[in-house]
Amino acid sequence: MDFQQMIETALKNYLDKKPELYGVLWDSMRYSVGAGGKRVRPMLTLEFCKLCGADVEVAVPFACAVEMIHTYSLIHDDLPCMDDDDMRRGKPSNHIEFGEDTALLAGDALQSLAFEIMLSPDTLAVCPADRAAKCAFTLANLCGASGMVGGQVIDLQYEDKNADEHIITQMHLLKTGALIKSACLMGCIAAGELDEKKLSAASEYADCIGLAFQLVDDVLDVTSTSEELGKPVNSDTDNNKSTLVSLFGIEECMARAQALTDKAISALSAFDGDTTFLREFALKLVKRSN
Repeated sequence: MDFQQMIETALKNYLDKKPELYGVLWDSMRYSVGAGGKRVRPMLTLEFCKLCGADVEVAVPFACAVEMIHTYSLIHDDLPCMDDDDMRRGKPSNHIEFGEDTALLAGDALQSLAFEIMLSPDTLAVCPADRAAKCAFTLANLCGASGMVGGQVIDLQYEDKNADEHIITQMHLLKTGALIKSACLMGCIAAGELDEKKLSAASEYADCIGLAFQLVDDVLDVTSTSEELGKPVNSDTDNNKSTLVSLFGIEECMARAQALTDKAISALSAFDGDTTFLREFALKLVKRSN
């Protein structure tokens, strides 16, 4: 079974519940988790676990957890009080399909389910408790006020305001990059990797591909179509947000994305194992068209 299939199967199993009185909540959770997507974050968790020499089965719960956190963030990001987007991954956003109230609660439930999975008896049967606890702390730290949520606040604060390069970069490192960093680090931690040089290299790889990913995303927002992306385009312009594209233009942003990709690939030299997938993965992200 390849990694993608492992992730899809595990996610389906974790969400295979239909309580009689509140089944609509689980329907809403399954709707967004099952809507597809690139599974960037869980794939990184498994790949870094493999790179550190462990059986990837130990990292599957953490891979699923980071995907659930990512999905909850997308559900909330699309709400009218946030970015107010009606489409996500080529389908109506969760709040369009289920209503704002259920969408809000589905996001909340996915967040708590992520931590339930990481610290469950089933997970502790395959992963030492100290590693599971460290993974849970890492994800909590990087998805909350010091990470992803903090980045979203910066994003909201600078609507209708001129943000400079530093502010936009910090926002991207937190809003997009922090969760990618948690994915990479949890793969290493689940594998039992203690080498600070390697953990630092995983963090650098994550920061670089996170920024490159967002640069390309911002370029596609002004050069692509809703049909190609599966979500609304020109959303930053419509919300009066400054971007690196608006500051520097498309050509400069793509050049920066490539430079960051090169730096990410260079960071992988700290590892002894086969980094082919992670190198190709970084290159694929910067060359994507959706």
